[in-house]
Amino acid sequence: MIKTMEHKRFEGAVRTLEFDKIREKLAYFAPTEGAKAIARELMPVSSAIVVKKTLAETDAAYRDIASKGMPPFGGVTDITDAIDRADRGASLQLSELLDIARVLSATRSMRDYNSYVHADTVTALDDYFHRLVPQKNLEDEINSAILGPETVADTASDELYNIRRKMRSAENRVRDNLQKFVSGAYSKYLQDNIITMRDGRYVIPVKLEYKNEIKGLVHDTSASGSTLFIEPLSVVEANNELRVLEGKEKDEIERIISVLSAKVAAVAGAIKADYDIITDLAFIYAKAQLSFWYNGMCPVITDGREIDLKAARHPLLAKETVVPVTVSLGKSFDTLIITGPNTGGKTVTLKTLGLFALMTQAGLHIPANEGSVMCIFDEILADIGDEQSIEQSLSTFSSHMVKIVDIIERVSDRSLVLFDELGAGTDPIEGAALAMAIIEDMRSKHALVAATTHYVELKSFAMDTEGVCNASCEFDVETLRPTYKLIIGTPGKSNAFAISGKLGLPQSILDRAERFVSGEDKRFERVIDKLESERIKMEKSRAESDVLLSEMTKKKTESDAEAERKLEEARKELDRAREQARRMVEAAKASSEFIFAELEKAKKQKDKENLAETLEETRKAIKAHLKDNTDEIDPVFKAEMGDYKLPRELRVGDGVIVVDLNKKGEVASLPDKKGNVMVKVGNVSMKLSSDRLMLIDGKTVVVKEKKKTVSFYQERAVTSFAPQLDLRGKYGDEACEMVDKYIDDALRVGVKTIRIVHGKGTGVLRRRVTEFLKTDTRVLSVRIGEWGEGDTGVSIAELR
Repeated sequence: MIKTMEHKRFEGAVRTLEFDKIREKLAYFAPTEGAKAIARELMPVSSAIVVKKTLAETDAAYRDIASKGMPPFGGVTDITDAIDRADRGASLQLSELLDIARVLSATRSMRDYNSYVHADTVTALDDYFHRLVPQKNLEDEINSAILGPETVADTASDELYNIRRKMRSAENRVRDNLQKFVSGAYSKYLQDNIITMRDGRYVIPVKLEYKNEIKGLVHDTSASGSTLFIEPLSVVEANNELRVLEGKEKDEIERIISVLSAKVAAVAGAIKADYDIITDLAFIYAKAQLSFWYNGMCPVITDGREIDLKAARHPLLAKETVVPVTVSLGKSFDTLIITGPNTGGKTVTLKTLGLFALMTQAGLHIPANEGSVMCIFDEILADIGDEQSIEQSLSTFSSHMVKIVDIIERVSDRSLVLFDELGAGTDPIEGAALAMAIIEDMRSKHALVAATTHYVELKSFAMDTEGVCNASCEFDVETLRPTYKLIIGTPGKSNAFAISGKLGLPQSILDRAERFVSGEDKRFERVIDKLESERIKMEKSRAESDVLLSEMTKKKTESDAEAERKLEEARKELDRAREQARRMVEAAKASSEFIFAELEKAKKQKDKENLAETLEETRKAIKAHLKDNTDEIDPVFKAEMGDYKLPRELRVGDGVIVVDLNKKGEVASLPDKKGNVMVKVGNVSMKLSSDRLMLIDGKTVVVKEKKKTVSFYQERAVTSFAPQLDLRGKYGDEACEMVDKYIDDALRVGVKTIRIVHGKGTGVLRRRVTEFLKTDTRVLSVRIGEWGEGDTGVSIAELR
């Protein structure tokens, strides 16, 4: 009874705000007939607990579909009547048993779906899935016994299998016997050379004039009387046997169905519960499907009295043309007065507010942006539409007033009240006064109110009354088209004069009309114009600020990333320095131990004749040990400049070698007074002395290291490159030097495969060259030439 009364409170709003169309769309997405029925009867509720629960269920189903798709409902149909009849001891039809098997199959599949989708997570739908009780054995029994709505499988029982085997044998005997009549000497007496059935017995069609030629029982006559359907005496016995077997088959099938029906009855309660749960789940997942259709989201439910819709899109308008509306009500004001020209979107805004409230309280997502807020209403009262009541002989004004009287009687502090063109249809002065009085009455009862109007008095009322806010639907006078954009805080203009002028009304008439407008009204319109102009400027400035903020945010993100990268490089450099320090300490420790050991040895030799020679040898050993340790712990490539001098002054953009780092860089600035220049090495810029730089100018740059001469960077032009290197007649060291230079040339010209001819001979040169190639880090792989490439007289190398 309570539920019925609650539904009655929302019935008017459901019709007025077209919630019934939403229900039909929901039924379209429902995968089962039971879910479609629930969708068509869906009504909002006023319990916040129920609303939050149903929204959470819709949300969980939405996530399931997004990650896994729709659950396998498998064509479940209503089995309630069949279950009830089975529970009363009746035998079911084959089609009913198959319907029950589909429910059992869906039950099992739904359990599997839930365990796969959710794994260890907890959702609002777990209780539904956990209450499902699969009946796998009964499902298999039904599916193996029944092949279709009219077919029982031979294997349903051993008795049925034996009966049908005997039936096939008897049937074959009858057909074989009758075939003699069809294709033998008796065929000339037949109307057609076929075997047919009458009253469940096999017969042949005999011409009337030859009825005495074939002895047997007449079972039927054709409509014209020219054909008799005769059962020859020779097949009567076999036909009788077949009829007896058919009776046994029927009895056995009835027995099988009775057994299966009894098994269904034994678990009737569980199957009925499973069907109800599947129906509920099908309805919940239909709500999620509907949300995907209009790109919905779950609103935040507040316990206060507040609506805050961000980019709300009316779900019944075309997605391609609907303009999002951002509207709020109840936070800083409890009444919203919406003004503007006709067809500007005022009524759509009202309907969006009311429809979203109905959808939310029915457990549906709303098509709006994240962060939208809705509260729960006991009633949604709407007076929208200007239809006259012909049956009651009421005018438009009277029809509106009947609805308003009903709203006044029912309104409470948990009501949302929507008025479309409040006070219209009567004298403007009286209509405006009535409208303000009605709004004040609604506010005194603490309802949330939204109303559309053309009355200037209501615009002034909103500006002068705390808790009442103006809003306007924007209109482009130049194109005579509404933008459908809602502007909160600014009253709108009807733009009647501007629109009339654009449509061709003579200016003289417009001027005359303006003279009839009171001075107070003109001043008010000018205020509105000024407000509108300031609003446009402010929105333009805000848009520009948003662009600048976005650019600054992007640059800050990039700079933060660059700073983090350089910080990471500094951390790595610090780690390297710490490792170097550790090695230096260990080297110093080892050196000191070595020195003390040598001194100890020298001390023991002080009384011997060769003391001077011993001291000299000790000095040389200590010096060599210190040199080796220094070279080992120095991570920077130590090189000597030798007699190298820069061939010319450095210029910006010159390629150089930083000798201390063994790195190639680029000059970024001209030398200062001290001869220092900025050099960019990779992504790092550093100031270095020109004395530590070598210019890359097309010549070979050679640097002498302490231990050996090393070619730092062979930046010389390769004027020609031979397709192969011939080493025949060369010796080992000379050949390896030639191979080393040849690899350098190949890498400079971009060749990745080289061919080296060393000849077959004794194989000594081949082995030496192959060993050199295998130890060279520039070489990726090396192999002996194949047949046609030079065989063992050639080596082929792939370079990195």
